[in-house]
Amino acid sequence: MHEFRYIKNNLFCEDIGVANLAARFGTPLYVYSRKTLIDHYLKLKSAFGQINPLICYSVKANSNLAILKELVSKGAGLDIVSGGELYRALKVACPAQKIVYASVGKTDQEIATAISKGILFFNVESLAELENINRISAKLKKITRVAIRINPDVEAKTHKYVTTGKLTNKFGIDLNSAYLILLMRAKFKNLNICGLHIHIGSQITESAPFVAAIKKVADFIGRLKLRGVKLEYLNIGGGLGIVYDRESPQTAEIYAGKIIPLLKKTGLKIIMEPGRFIVGNAGILVTKVLYIKHTLKKKFVIVDAGMNDLIRPALYSAHHNILSLRKNLKTEKAYVVGPICESGDFLAKDRLIPKVKEGQYLAVMGSGAYGFSMSSNYNSRLRPAEIMVAGNKVFVIRKMESYEDLIRNEAISF
Repeated sequence: MHEFRYIKNNLFCEDIGVANLAARFGTPLYVYSRKTLIDHYLKLKSAFGQINPLICYSVKANSNLAILKELVSKGAGLDIVSGGELYRALKVACPAQKIVYASVGKTDQEIATAISKGILFFNVESLAELENINRISAKLKKITRVAIRINPDVEAKTHKYVTTGKLTNKFGIDLNSAYLILLMRAKFKNLNICGLHIHIGSQITESAPFVAAIKKVADFIGRLKLRGVKLEYLNIGGGLGIVYDRESPQTAEIYAGKIIPLLKKTGLKIIMEPGRFIVGNAGILVTKVLYIKHTLKKKFVIVDAGMNDLIRPALYSAHHNILSLRKNLKTEKAYVVGPICESGDFLAKDRLIPKVKEGQYLAVMGSGAYGFSMSSNYNSRLRPAEIMVAGNKVFVIRKMESYEDLIRNEAISF
């Protein structure tokens, strides 16, 4: 599952002791395992080998250039959702024909830039967006490829904030409206509507929602064929869940076994957009215990990492296992909280954690996805360094910010 393990009671990332990294680079600190990252990508690629999909890693999960470069070097494409992510994708030399662009709110400038760079296609979320891309393409004298994002109205059985495939969500186009759009596709003279896209949510731990969504879309493709609508691509999105606590998510092999027969029947080229599955368990957040505080009601373990570093617990009530860097079988019930001036600033609430003292370190597991990429400078706190471990080698893939970085683009004169 990952390359974080105890060796002689000390937590290691591959061949490097995590305590040594904390001492060397300071905390808070993100630490990634290169082997875990690549292994997870290759597991997915192998599981779907018989249909040879284009696997476009979801940049939003973790957008560090080193991580993107590693995956692109192994043949991955990239799934982007902003102009900034396009810039990152091109910076690591991802072929434009392996880039797909989602997001419900693409600006004119973002659309024009992506067209000029020759990306594979846009995932289009609304009729208004379709019309706008057609207008911009005409202005640029280009024919632009697009895929219609279908909202299949399928319950993903995940947190409501990361459910994206219900009709109450802002994403995609319902099947009936999409059908009418595809029948009048000739109206969009500067577009090549070449595919369909679905993405029903994130951290989905069972096959049933994926199967239900793909069945709906496969039937839809059959209806379109009867009307002479020819498509080239089916983008099935991402959403594969991982183990944070006691989940039993499907393996890549089980997932593939459930949906490959359905995908083969479509006859289309398949694209996937995994993010969390690849990078989630490839990273941890290391934090130092600053104080132990007892109140009349609770025990607080106050650490130097806060919701600005890892917002998932505060935003989603997400569970992350917490380990001590020195294995300790003694546990205690406590609240692990950060330094941010919010009562919602916590990493764990009223949970059994390893018993620790002030000055010791904790590892917040499964922090590789939506960790640093969702971090902020709230409370004018500096964002942490990011470290990549490859065997017995250590690479700084992002330096810890400085106070000068914090104010770099500000001005006090006006």
